[in-house]
Amino acid sequence: MTGERKNIVTDRDFYTRDVLEVAPSLVGKILACRMDDEWLRWRITETEAYRGEADLACHASKGRTARTEVMYHPGGLIYVYLIYGMYWMLNVVTGAKDEPQAALVRGLEGCYGPGRLTRRLHIDKSFYGEDLTQSPRIRIEDDGFIAEYTTAPRIGVDYAGEWKDKHWRYSLKIPCLRPS
Repeated sequence: MTGERKNIVTDRDFYTRDVLEVAPSLVGKILACRMDDEWLRWRITETEAYRGEADLACHASKGRTARTEVMYHPGGLIYVYLIYGMYWMLNVVTGAKDEPQAALVRGLEGCYGPGRLTRRLHIDKSFYGEDLTQSPRIRIEDDGFIAEYTTAPRIGVDYAGEWKDKHWRYSLKIPCLRPS
């Protein structure tokens, strides 16, 4: 998806809600990145919610650290972190100040997997703390698309006890075409 459109850029109020509202609301929105003086756009197809210090799958479960500091700020900022020494994970901070929550962006239209999408979009540690409401290089837009989504347990959090079973992964529901 490329080109200029008249989409509405999401505002701070969109992000300062609870992650269990924001993560499914991100599905169907447009992630826009500025590359080589052009805005490129992709529809968000999958997210996962991570909700506070009690959620053992959330990085904030270990408390406030240099790594998780941005999660303790009001929603609308970017939280990125490196896994396996090679993949940056793109997260959208949600909620109010001192209530650490984030929604992991797991998939985009035509690009599935959180590590693949950050490589494609050239997202790295320089995006940590970037404000999605004011950034000159990344933002989330609303083009009016109403997404239907499915829920499922989060991926890769088997260590999190009862928290691994939460259906906090949201995926764009794609209609199945049946032969006539």
